[in-house]
Formats: sequence, structure tokens, C-alpha cells
Amino acid sequence: MTALPTYDDVVAAAARLEGHAHRTPVLRSATADARWGAQFFFKCENFQRMGAFKFRGAFNALSRFDAAQRQAGAIAFSSGNHAQAVALSARLLGMPALILMPQDAPAAKLAATRGYGAEVVLYDRFTEDREALTKRLAAERGMTLIPPYDHPDVLTGQGTAVKELIEETGPLDALYVCLGGGGLLSGSALSARALSPDCKVYGIEPEAGNDGQQSLRAGRIVHIETPRTIADGAQTQHLGEHTFAIIRRDVDDIRTVSDAQLVDAMRFFAERMKIVVEPTGGLAFAGACQDAATLPGARVGVIVSGGNVDLARYAALLAGE
Repeated sequence: MTALPTYDDVVAAAARLEGHAHRTPVLRSATADARWGAQFFFKCENFQRMGAFKFRGAFNALSRFDAAQRQAGAIAFSSGNHAQAVALSARLLGMPALILMPQDAPAAKLAATRGYGAEVVLYDRFTEDREALTKRLAAERGMTLIPPYDHPDVLTGQGTAVKELIEETGPLDALYVCLGGGGLLSGSALSARALSPDCKVYGIEPEAGNDGQQSLRAGRIVHIETPRTIADGAQTQHLGEHTFAIIRRDVDDIRTVSDAQLVDAMRFFAERMKIVVEPTGGLAFAGACQDAATLPGARVGVIVSGGNVDLARYAALLAGE
């Protein structure tokens, strides 16, 4: 593995994203502050281009392609948000994109990825190895693989969200970030350590997919079976080498929440803040609510990672079906 990226790389990524990524809003909620006794600052990446933070990392990575790479294009695998991010970034940069997506990916994410102009190849996430399939197709077509998280340009692009958050709010006492493969968490940790060094940084993942928590405890990357959870963006089987190295060094703890807690978070966002948040996007807030007893008076950053959810599924979850 090459040298780990640093906060300077996050700053460079922010410069590349200027004028391309949205500077998403930081929302407040008097209800949340009163109910849990803390000051919450919600960085709303559900308002990012293509509806999630993933655009930051994908555009940063693709913007660094040389002429030959641009001509051949980018290939990626994703449950949905990274797929859309690579597809949109490739379109904006004038290059082809091929995306491997699971057959059970949300219909809205499949439609959006195709809508951005990418070619989509479907696979069975429970029986097929997406990484092996992608590597074979990349070799056949000469395309450059951009993984969803374990890539220096991807994770430093993701870190620009927390850079923006702390620049706007000032120092934080705690920062909660959703965790799948670790791109957002590792990039966020780089920014938090540079801009708010005393801030506690927590990764939150689904109970059914606690490979990150196991890895942090064991001091090595732990692989698990594909978790069954409504948080489709966090159905990863393991952290990446780059992401784990940064998480192990810079993250204070990794905690888990249940699918029921995710639905509660989604319902709070819908009812009290009037925003649509996908299940994975509720991980960070669900984790913060779980820790409420330890947060009285604290300034708490919460990354709302995305809002790409099939509306029929969204309605069913909120209705308790």
C-alpha cells in the first residue's frame, strides 16, 4: 500500500470539486436539540448532486484521469450511490462508464445510473463476487476501476464534506458518520483531526454488518458475509486497506444500530425536518441518538449521507410494513 492520504489531499480535492459539487446545507433542529440535550449540526449530503456524498469522491477520482484513461472510461461496482456518482462524473467529464450493480439494488438507483448514461451490468450480491467480476471486465475493456471506498482519491473527496461542515460550524465535540466500506469515515476523520482535533469521531454501521467494529477491536480487517439490512449502502463485507488504516489511527470508536433505529431516524427527518433520507443516511443520527446520555450540551456533527431511496419502499418503511 502506498503512503496514506492526508488532509492536504482533502484540500486539493476540495479545489477540484469547486464549481462541480454542491456545498450542501448544514441544518439545525430545535426539536433534536431539546429532545437529546445537545446541539446538532446536520451536514445534509442528501442534497448533494445525485443525492449522496458519493459524488465528491467519484468526481475527484475521475477528474485525475489522464487522456488514455478518459478515452477508455471508468468502471465501478456499487449498490447504487457510488454507481450514480461515477456515472454522473463520467458524463460531466465526457468519458464512458460501466457499472456493476446488484440485481436487488433499489429501482430508483438503477434508473438514475442508467439515466446518467452509464452501461449497467447486474449481478447477484449473495452468490457472485462483484470485485472479481469488475476486475475481469476492466481488463477486457481497458477501463480504470474506481472502487467505492478503498481509493485515496475517493476517500479524500468524501472528506470534503466534513471540511465544509467544520469550516461552517467551528470546532465540534463529536462527529457521527455512517460506515460501510469506510471511505466517508476515513475521509471525515482526516478533516476532523485537522480542523477540530479534540472532536471524538464515531463510525456507525448496521448491527447485521458490524465488520468495521470487529476490525477495530481485532486490529485487522475482518471479512463477513453480505449483511441483510435495510441500509443497502452499508452492505459491505469488509473495510479497505486505506480506509482501515486511517480509521484505526483516527477514529475513536465504531458502534452499531438496528434497522428499527434507522427507521426511527428516517421518520424523525421526515416528520420534524421535512427531508427525505435513505436508510443508510440515517445511520449517523441513529448512533448519536443512542449515545444521547453522553452528549449533554455537546456540539455534535451528523453526516446525513444520502437520500436515494425508492419511494414505495420509503413509504412502507415509515409505515412500519
